[in-house]
Amino acid sequence: MFSPKLVFAVVSAASFASTLFAGVELKEEAGKVRVEIDGKLFTEYCFTGAPHVYFYPIIGPDGAKMTRAWPMENAPGEEHDHPHHRSLWFAHGAVNGIDFWSEAASHKTPPATAPGQIVHDKFLEIKSGEKEGVLSDLLKWVAPDGSIPITSVQTVRFHGGPEAERILDFQMVLTAGEKDVLFGDTKEGTMAIRIAESMRLAQPKNQSGQGHIVNGTGETDDKVWGKRAAWVDMSGPVDGKTVGIAMFENPKNFRTQTRWHARDYGLFAANPFCEVEMDKTQPKGAGDFKLAAGKSVTLSYRIYIHQGDAVQAKIAEHYNKYSAADNGSAREVK
Repeated sequence: MFSPKLVFAVVSAASFASTLFAGVELKEEAGKVRVEIDGKLFTEYCFTGAPHVYFYPIIGPDGAKMTRAWPMENAPGEEHDHPHHRSLWFAHGAVNGIDFWSEAASHKTPPATAPGQIVHDKFLEIKSGEKEGVLSDLLKWVAPDGSIPITSVQTVRFHGGPEAERILDFQMVLTAGEKDVLFGDTKEGTMAIRIAESMRLAQPKNQSGQGHIVNGTGETDDKVWGKRAAWVDMSGPVDGKTVGIAMFENPKNFRTQTRWHARDYGLFAANPFCEVEMDKTQPKGAGDFKLAAGKSVTLSYRIYIHQGDAVQAKIAEHYNKYSAADNGSAREVK
């Protein structure tokens, strides 16, 4: 006969073990939150030490490092351009005329107006789970004069699953302060990734790379830049194996079929606030978006990391499943 106390102890130990060894585990450390999937590092959320928050590194199939190391680390053979391209991040280059995209180090000469900073204020949720982990925090967009034109709530859901793929769902709720906020028409933004150097379409000194770019409308490589699409995928070799990163636009976003800042040197970003710099036929300010004081707007995206190129990974099918599902609360302005 089992003792009730023994049964309780076994059940309690099992529950504790399940909590301790969650499939997706988030651990807050000094200046960062470490995200592990099945006991292996996937990424770290870095919320101090830079002008904006970001996720680095991003680890893909078989331990592949999917994003550029610099400026967080020095790695052999990497270009040192665009120091604000910090792995995976969200920012915009014209918010009431203030540049929250670049950093002071991005400019050879000091700009007329210093860049703004996106500052972590507090965590709202850090939760591990067997199938999903959640990280949510409040951010303040601080202007050079100390004012805060907008705040945002950033929520990221990290999904467990086979090592051959990694999925994170990213949501940013932007809220204007006491005054209206203008998100200006500029190519410098917004939901962004800087891929590993070996995956680039073009290598330094005008050398061709082994990477490829494709979007949801079938355009490829250098023809993708500035075009409208629901998704973009960049793939190429890392440690001798082809891997890729796709970004899906949430179909509930307020501007769908967004334009893409997809560069042959390894940057790609969904930018719902750019028109003129990507299409010279558009009138000046066509991409401008005014957010009224106290109002909010939500932008959501899925990042899908995979083996193979876009065809082998069936990216179009994955996007169709994503777009058909209830995948977040991206909505019109509220």
